[in-house]
Amino acid sequence: MKSDLFASENLAQPAAAPGMTLQNAKSVKYTVNGEMLARQGSMVAFRGNLQFERKGQGIGGMLKRAVTGEGLALMSVRGQGEAWFAHQAANCFIVDFEPGDSLTVNGRNVLCFDPTLAYEIKMVKGAGMTGGGLFNSLFTGTGKLALVCDGHPIVIPVTAQNPVYVDTDAVVGWSAKLETVLHRSQSVGSMIRGGSGEAVQLMLRGEGFVIVRPSEVTETAAAH
Repeated sequence: MKSDLFASENLAQPAAAPGMTLQNAKSVKYTVNGEMLARQGSMVAFRGNLQFERKGQGIGGMLKRAVTGEGLALMSVRGQGEAWFAHQAANCFIVDFEPGDSLTVNGRNVLCFDPTLAYEIKMVKGAGMTGGGLFNSLFTGTGKLALVCDGHPIVIPVTAQNPVYVDTDAVVGWSAKLETVLHRSQSVGSMIRGGSGEAVQLMLRGEGFVIVRPSEVTETAAAH
C-alpha cells in the first residue's frame, strides 16, 4: 500500500532511550520505564505493558479545582512500554528543567511530565477570588515537562524596568520568581475584544519571561 500517509516523518520510530520526545508538532511520545504522569484523557495510543491510574491530588487540590475550574486532573502511567499523548491537536513543547528551575503554568496547558518534577496547585499572588481566583500549577525539580498551546506561543521577556500585562485567558505560564499583581484598566477594557467597561490583566514584574497563547477562547467556551 502506498500513500503520503506513510512518509517517514509520520512513522513511530523505536525509542532510543526512556523518557519523552516530540513525535511531531502535535503529539509527544513517552517511553515509559517505571512511571510518568499525564493529564487525564490525553493518551491517544500505547504499546507494551502499561497501566493507567487516576492520580489523586489530596483534598486541597480537589477543592481548588472544584471552586475555580482550574487545576489539573492527572493520571499515572506505570510499567514498560510507549505511550503517545496529545490534546485537541494543540502544539506541543518540551521544557527541560535543570536544578533550581521553576515554572508557573496554567493547568490547561500541561500535557505530561517526568515523576522527578514536583507539582503543586498554587493561588496566583495578587489575583484572589475577586479576580476569578486564579490557581496555577507550580513545577519545580529536575526533569521534562510537556506543554500544549493553542497556536504558536509568544514568549515575552520581563524585566524590572518593563513589566508585562497579560490577558488571564491567554497566559500559558511564567517564571515562578516573577511578582504578579492584578491590574484593572477602564480604558483598555473598551478596546480589548471589542468590549466595553473594565478589563482585568495580570501584571508580571521582575526578571524572567511570560508565555502567552494567541487565543483567548477557553476550552469551556469553545465546547459550546
